Amino acid sequence: MSAPPTSRGAPITDRRQLVEYLEQGSKPVADWRIGTEHEKFVFRRDDLTPVPYDGPGGIGAILGEFERRFGWEPVREGDNIIALTKGLANISLEPGGQFELSGAPLLSIHETCAEVGEHLSQVRAIGKDLGFGMLGLGFNPKWARADIPWMPKGRYKIMRDYMPKRGSLGLDMMTRTCTVQVNLDFASEADMVKKFRVSLALQPIATALFAASPFTEGKPNGFQSFRSHIWTDTDPDRTGDLPFVFEDGFGFERYVDYALDVPMYFAYRDGQYLDASGLSFRDFLEGKLSILPGEQPLMTDWSDHMTTMFPEVRLKKYLEMRGADAGPWARLCALPALWVGLLYDGTALDAAWDLVKGWTDADRASLRRDVPRLGLDTPFRGGTLRDVAGQVVAIAKEGLRARARTAGMGDDESHFIEPLVDIAASGRTLARELLEKYEGEWAGSVDPLYREYAY
Repeated sequence: MSAPPTSRGAPITDRRQLVEYLEQGSKPVADWRIGTEHEKFVFRRDDLTPVPYDGPGGIGAILGEFERRFGWEPVREGDNIIALTKGLANISLEPGGQFELSGAPLLSIHETCAEVGEHLSQVRAIGKDLGFGMLGLGFNPKWARADIPWMPKGRYKIMRDYMPKRGSLGLDMMTRTCTVQVNLDFASEADMVKKFRVSLALQPIATALFAASPFTEGKPNGFQSFRSHIWTDTDPDRTGDLPFVFEDGFGFERYVDYALDVPMYFAYRDGQYLDASGLSFRDFLEGKLSILPGEQPLMTDWSDHMTTMFPEVRLKKYLEMRGADAGPWARLCALPALWVGLLYDGTALDAAWDLVKGWTDADRASLRRDVPRLGLDTPFRGGTLRDVAGQVVAIAKEGLRARARTAGMGDDESHFIEPLVDIAASGRTLARELLEKYEGEWAGSVDPLYREYAY
């Protein structure tokens, strides 16, 4: 999640300003970029335990080493470094100490994959000296929730208190999950709507292809993507597959209305997060927020509020693809390859829309319900989701070829999607691979996972 803002922006006096905020995201094709984010668990190499914030070799010390060795600029909350920035990229902390790189907006997957590689090389260098490793999976395979230290960020205390009032798995989402996502641009409202609909409908395919969370506290949990299942019992006000996106007339205004009806978490004033959990942003617009009576929201209050909605695809001034489990290094590059291939080439986008436009609300709801457990084996329209995944990956690969963004020896971006081509063809997801090893060579232990799959 993002670091506290450094500038608070202008007051909001009219709902139209909220719509204009989203409209400002529209960009000509030449200005479209790719922003890749990925989270990972930080563990002690000697005993595979979580790393706390404080102390020698703690999360705070790790952030300090990024500052000292590699020129990252610290962002502090009180006396604690809680984020780092470098150019347009930032490193931030999830509630349970998950380490997140939010990459810079870049022109090609070649560039974003190089950025991932540089970051993980820095992780390895610091980890070698401080005795930690980092692991990318959708759900932590070993730790109990009670064993995980919380990070010293004000917004997380508010969320920690509020989450159990809305669902039984919200605290697990905060402390025991990791994801990889990509943020992509749109040209206009109409382009946003088409991309939103395609990506929202196809998000379960990404969930199935990237499924990598089959363990809970050292044992199989019966899911391919337990991380995805967690979102079904986190907070119904701010999660789900948003059926209204597929209704006639959907656009920026309709999304603003949805966002206004999502209860608030907090407001940020004078370096402090104020507890606004359950309060209404509509009341805030009218100067009637009980914790700030008579005060109008600022534009950064709105941008903060937009980060507290958790649908499978999230609209800000760009679209965020949020359906995938974190995973090994190569799959961090495959996720942007999938969505860039589908959404950044017109012919591919048309083909993807043709594939999903006949799906009903019931079709999409059944996928959202069943894919976390069944993955690519989910029954769908007379076949399985694996059949659909093969078509989707093929469309994306052709879209990447058509983009013709080359590097090095003239390779285009299509090779980044090859891990997904293999998964769709074989049906063998990372979740299945891990379960096979658990039942075979690992002899019923998840501990070898930390050695074999850590970055």
